[in-house]
Amino acid sequence: MSEAAHPEIRHERRGDALWVVIDREHRRNAINGAVLAGIEAALHQAAADRTLRCIVLTGAGEKAFCAGADLNDGSTNFQDAADEPTTAFGRLLRLVRSARVPLIARVNGACVAGGMALMAMCDLAVAAEHARFGLPEAKVGVFPMQVLVLLRGILQARHVNELCLTGALISAARAAEIGLVNEVAPAGELDARIDALVAQLREASPAAVHRGRQAIFAMEMMGFHEALAFAEAQIALASGSADAREGIAAFNEKRRPTWR
Repeated sequence: MSEAAHPEIRHERRGDALWVVIDREHRRNAINGAVLAGIEAALHQAAADRTLRCIVLTGAGEKAFCAGADLNDGSTNFQDAADEPTTAFGRLLRLVRSARVPLIARVNGACVAGGMALMAMCDLAVAAEHARFGLPEAKVGVFPMQVLVLLRGILQARHVNELCLTGALISAARAAEIGLVNEVAPAGELDARIDALVAQLREASPAAVHRGRQAIFAMEMMGFHEALAFAEAQIALASGSADAREGIAAFNEKRRPTWR
């Protein structure tokens, strides 16, 4: 594990996955400046390492994935937005959108406030059955503005409204029911489910996953005709790639593809 540059974040290479662990169990893995910097460093590491296939984001221990911003730590005070056009958290979310590999949230416990943003910025999410989810910001006089940007693309409006306006916690089962997470696993099986997801990503073409991930984001703001024209152009480009040629050859020759 590498801890030198960002002592409150652990980076651990597990096969072709980079595990990023928020190592602040004593603070329920709350976000501070070092946490944001450590996650950003992991994204840059993944961009430079072409053998990585995904990033797994999680928290230390079994009680909390992330309890949101550390209100005792001024380094994550969102009042900096009054002086700067962007926040540190917002800059991280923008960087995630340009990532070359998918992110998986391993939700090992409480996931609230800013923790919901970290989970929602990931492409896939698996939760332990004891995990709880919520957006209690309104109870302390603020509102989950940056989380709202992400949740609009994941949940139906009524579910977004309920989470943001009431501040109530929901169970992992309910989170899966409304589409907030992909699946729920017993705590003892959480890592096995993560490993299974990583294995599935390993089967896919890295080039196709990268291009497809960017297409998903691009189409979010497009109307039907614009999205269809964009898709037609993208499929033409993707079909001419080296991975596409290898994938079709491997299919016809009944062998596993060797991705570039």
